[in-house]
Amino acid sequence: MPTKKNTEEANNKRTGSAKDVGAVVNAIQILRHLANAEGPEGATAIARATGISPSTTFNILRTLSNEQLTSFDNETKTYRLGLGLSELAVSFIGRSYADLIQPELERLSTSHHILITLWQVTDDAHIRVIAVSAPAVAHVNVAIGSRLPELVGAAGRCIAGLRNLPEDELRRRLTRVRWDSPPSFEEYRSDAAATLEHGWAIDQDHLYRGVSMAASAIIDHDRQPRFIISGIGISAQHNREKLEHIGASLHETARFISRSLFPQSTTAPHE
Repeated sequence: MPTKKNTEEANNKRTGSAKDVGAVVNAIQILRHLANAEGPEGATAIARATGISPSTTFNILRTLSNEQLTSFDNETKTYRLGLGLSELAVSFIGRSYADLIQPELERLSTSHHILITLWQVTDDAHIRVIAVSAPAVAHVNVAIGSRLPELVGAAGRCIAGLRNLPEDELRRRLTRVRWDSPPSFEEYRSDAAATLEHGWAIDQDHLYRGVSMAASAIIDHDRQPRFIISGIGISAQHNREKLEHIGASLHETARFISRSLFPQSTTAPHE
């Protein structure tokens, strides 16, 4: 069973900060647990599942219930999510995925000094730019609405890995992709397979000479790519080591967005 110390260490590792307010982190963890629970649960069961001390769990649940974020059943002595959460979520209703993800794009662009794009995977085997965030430094320009075949570049490697296409089908579809400097089929297939392990892919000067990219996929309930987050920069400004660092950061963000928009019952292959 996880201890309170282990839980706090895990939270600090995930956020990269030791300054988080413990009570807030614990409250969020309790809410997330209730959101994934099969039914109402008592305070003791919630404390055991989250690794938070029983007394702290009880006090947090009481506060959440007072704010109507959880609902307490006096007969069964159990808790479930409360109606008050809808008040917090109402501002999201009607907003597009691009609007919801935009703050994450801006954070990534600022952190890594690279153009960040959000691509939507379309039903006709293309990807389309639906949001961008540009850094203050010199950068590559990509227009919203731009379309490319879905297997191109770093984004394409992520998609190909998740699609797990037969070799003949992958070869056939790659013949339709135009590259400035095409990778070999073996190199591309190896890169695509590696995305399932790493969660991100890199393209250096293949799609466009002088342009390097890192990408990671946002996956849905069926573990299929719905969106791609890409970092696109001038090759002279981003060496392989830097691109790998960006790729790992994109993957962490893509995982977070995947869990938030398309909750999954089990761990995804590239997690």
